[in-house]
Formats: sequence, C-alpha cells, structure tokens
Amino acid sequence: CGVHFMAETAKILSPNKTVILPDRDAGCSLEESCPPAKLRELQATNPNFFTVTYINCSAEVKALSDVICTSGNAKKIVEQCPPDKDLLFVPDENLGQWVMEQTGRPMTLWQGNCYVHVEWTHAAITKIRDEYPDAPLVAHPECTKAVQILADEVCSTEKMVHYCRDVESDSVIIATEAGMLHRLQKECPDKKFIPAPTEKCACNECHFMKMNTLEKVRDCMRDLTPQVELSPEIIERAKLPIERMLEWTAR
Repeated sequence: CGVHFMAETAKILSPNKTVILPDRDAGCSLEESCPPAKLRELQATNPNFFTVTYINCSAEVKALSDVICTSGNAKKIVEQCPPDKDLLFVPDENLGQWVMEQTGRPMTLWQGNCYVHVEWTHAAITKIRDEYPDAPLVAHPECTKAVQILADEVCSTEKMVHYCRDVESDSVIIATEAGMLHRLQKECPDKKFIPAPTEKCACNECHFMKMNTLEKVRDCMRDLTPQVELSPEIIERAKLPIERMLEWTAR
C-alpha cells in the first residue's frame, strides 16, 4: 500500500505475484520529474555516464539505470561506483547534492525534487528552532540545502527512528512527510515529535500517499484490482540495477 513506483518495484522483484495498488493515480513528484525519454536524451550526450537512480522513479527509468539507491544507502552505493565513470544522479537533486558532499564524488544532478520536502524553508525552520531551542532537528536529505544546514542530523526515514530512539532530548523536530510522525511515536512513545512547519501549514503531507484511503484498500483487496502489470523486458532490465544495489549494500 503505497504509491505507483513502490508497486512497480514490488512487481519487478516478484513478477509472478499479483501486485495491486489501491489508487492507480497515487504517483510521486520525483517519478513525474524524470520521464524516460528525457533521461535517454541526457544519457546520449555522454556515453561515459554511469546512472545512479534513486528508487523513487518509474520502472522504465530503473531499466535505464546502472544502479538503484535508497536515501539510506545512497552514500554507500556512490562510494562503490566505478572511478573512471562520470556519475549521473537522478531524479532528486537535493539528495544528490547531499551525497556529493558526503562522498566528495562529483556528479551530474537531474533537476527533480520531492514537492513535499522542498516546501520547508530556511526561515520556517529557523522559527521553529527558536521556539524549541533544546529540541534537535532531524531532516530528510530530500530537503533543500538551506534546511539541511540547520539540522542536527540529515538521514533517511529508517535512520531517523534510530536517531530519535538514541538522542537524549525528550523532544525532536522532524522535517519529513507527516506520516512518519505516527511511526516515530509508536517506536518512541516517551518522546514528543514536533512536525517542522512550512510557510503554509504546521505540517507537510504527501497528497499522493493520502490518496490510498481505507475504503480503497478494502476494495482492492476484495476485488484484486487495479493490478500493476509490467512487460517482461522492463522487469528483466529494471531488476538488474536493483540487484546490483542489493549486492553492493551487502558488502
């Protein structure tokens, strides 16, 4: 139960299983920012490109990639890329910029972003930090550089759980999609989690994720529709960079 690229990834990894998605229109701004045809055009300008692709993308884009990464393993993946290749990082420019700083490896960055994470501004984060001076700020690397520099920790959602569990403070400011607050509260019930506000509202939700309502989940499980289907060719080509990611992550 997620957005379209997640369902496609499940189908790539389990092609013989039935994969259903509660709402076929539950997309992702990152996926939309990187059309396969445009990526092909850019790749054609440099035969030495080695394409590192954030998992938030379509199956077709995965099929054009050399290796996939998540926000949690992106640094480790880039560190293992061939040194004689020119790296192309798609589709999240903010995550790519953060990985460049972490690794020192130059990369060409695709100009895409998560619309949720770029809503946070330096001014809004400064204001909430002033209101809660003793609360550390944790930000996702999909946030802009202007927000990242104000954070005590920049990390993936999975690593946020570990950070919040271990940090001594009783309160933590969270700059990522608001749904993560529910998980953090379950994992760390004794702590207070403060959603980082944007200029527009006190929290920030992904409207794509929220398209998957309880009623739609019930109906798709009952009717086994809509199903996610991919061609055998796309599955075969897209699986290779995912498997490479898994292999490199295990090293």
